[in-house]
Amino acid sequence: MAFKDLQDFIMHLKEKQLLDEIEVEVDSHLEITEIADRVSKQFGNALLFKNVKNSPYPVVINTLGSYERLNMGFEVENLDEIADTIMDFMDVANYVTLMNKIKSIPKLARLANIFPRKVKKALCQEIVEEPDLDSLPILKCWPDDGGRYITLPLVITKDPENNQQNVGMYRLQVYDKRTTGMHWHLHKDGREIYEKYRRIGKRMPVSVALGCDPSTIYAATAPLPKMIDEMIFAGFLRKAPVEIVKCITNDIYVPANAEFVLEGYVDLDEMRLEGPFGDHTGYYSLSDMYPVFHIEKITRRKNPVYPTTIVGKPPMEDCYLGKATERIFLPLIKVQCPEIVDMNFPLEGVFHNCVIVSIKKAYPKHAQKIMNALWGLGQMMYTKMIVVVDEKVNPHDLSTVAWKVFNNIDAKRDLVISEGPLDALDHASNTAHFGHRLGIDATKKWHSEGHERPWPDDIEMSKEIKDLVSKRWKEYGIR
Repeated sequence: MAFKDLQDFIMHLKEKQLLDEIEVEVDSHLEITEIADRVSKQFGNALLFKNVKNSPYPVVINTLGSYERLNMGFEVENLDEIADTIMDFMDVANYVTLMNKIKSIPKLARLANIFPRKVKKALCQEIVEEPDLDSLPILKCWPDDGGRYITLPLVITKDPENNQQNVGMYRLQVYDKRTTGMHWHLHKDGREIYEKYRRIGKRMPVSVALGCDPSTIYAATAPLPKMIDEMIFAGFLRKAPVEIVKCITNDIYVPANAEFVLEGYVDLDEMRLEGPFGDHTGYYSLSDMYPVFHIEKITRRKNPVYPTTIVGKPPMEDCYLGKATERIFLPLIKVQCPEIVDMNFPLEGVFHNCVIVSIKKAYPKHAQKIMNALWGLGQMMYTKMIVVVDEKVNPHDLSTVAWKVFNNIDAKRDLVISEGPLDALDHASNTAHFGHRLGIDATKKWHSEGHERPWPDDIEMSKEIKDLVSKRWKEYGIR
């Protein structure tokens, strides 16, 4: 059964001894960050702070900050199970013959149960209040942050042209009791919808849900195509529909089991300085001008838990969400590039700064084709470094990948520099939003690629001797 809400997930974490409960009073000003950062670096548990200074609400953090808790949140043994399910749905061979079509009926029936379900009464609207963000235990995360930040918000907007809702996760800097910044980057869907409202001159309604089940939280971060509703995708991951309810002050539908909902609007002509913010790159992102979110009502449960996360030098909780994207979206990338065997976004690359790809090399300069194809796929355009290795190299084995890169490349021939878009958070480029990206071809080079000399084979022991030594290992008396 899918987790019905955040508190259901917290209860299961507690049962599995994957949650530490802190009873003593703690401060949301820096102290919680320092505690959570130490726990993250030690690959520790989720944390529930029951007594937060100057707030009646408990704080939960680091709920998805390990592979075990991430798998538990998605109710799988391994994230690749989700990828395998997607591949199975996409495999045309399953639907070719009449018998295969019949066998696929039970599997396809699951898809009928992924669409969000509208309800009239919801836990997230048990209490309706006038806005007072000072009552929420919103963290100031790092010493040089511009203020307190809501860091795990599901920001829900509606396209004025087709009425399709979009859910994204954009940090919200608190300015006062009723207003926050709205950190929409240039390339984000929320920003595109905002520009549509600017063109038609209408005030933009926005609602923000805080605290949902793991699949719904993840869906807000997923790099989905514009035509895919995040709540539908969450339903697919949960194997059950997300219940949604209409907001009190606008026509936006929000997850019915959220802990808090902030209802309001973005004024189209108002901009305010936002930042700096200690970001997932491990550096402070710079201050800049962003739209302002005005809160008209706060609705909540009677006894809510405030969810949050911190970002910074990896590993952090957000790194694991990035790994979920790597595994879940691999099948879709393989549709575009079927020669890809596997890929790895190392945690140190903080989402999209580096990807290692193994391929079935079939023709000269095949690695360069893959680099350019990946740079042309959605948010992959932000990837600052793409390393391509042969299919027998495991991209998750960083030691072997490093060995191949350090030994297999000729700098003039195998390094590709491409100019293109970069993440707004990238600080290394001389220019904002675009710069140069590096591709490294660490595959074995062929004569047809201009490599005139013989290419040496990897040193490998014969299978017979490996089997012999394995069989006699105990005889050797080696500890």
